[in-house]
Amino acid sequence: MRTAEQLEGVTLLGESATRYADQYAPEVLETFPNKHPENEYLVTFLCPEFTSLCPKTGQPDFAKILISYIPRERMVESKSLKLYLFSFRNHGDFHEDCVNIIMKDLVRLMDPKYLEVKGIFTPRGGIAIHPFANYGDADHQDMVRTRLLNSFRDEF
Repeated sequence: MRTAEQLEGVTLLGESATRYADQYAPEVLETFPNKHPENEYLVTFLCPEFTSLCPKTGQPDFAKILISYIPRERMVESKSLKLYLFSFRNHGDFHEDCVNIIMKDLVRLMDPKYLEVKGIFTPRGGIAIHPFANYGDADHQDMVRTRLLNSFRDEF
């Protein structure tokens, strides 16, 4: 069981009145302490209903967003992550921008050992776009390069 002190920054989980931001809102992200920082393990989230807007036409774009990371001292709280990803609903940016923004926000929030974000966007105009962005600390640079170069192989 976690102590009240360990859950101090977790304010959204368990609240019955959830407020959904209608604009990009990185401030909703929350963290909690990693109880196992000495272990190197992977945490993966799948958001199958991500939406954003095309910055030129305003048309909706739909995607699956996959986020995987190796935590250090802090971990992202899942409900806050859900609300954060939902906040892109009315955000106008290209697919590549959304994926990079998500990666940078999570790196800034948690300072993980490694983190990757992949967007599997629904084709529009006959072309599917699957941007991939990743980050690694000094000890994970080989992983950064390997995953970046092999990210497209995961799909075929």
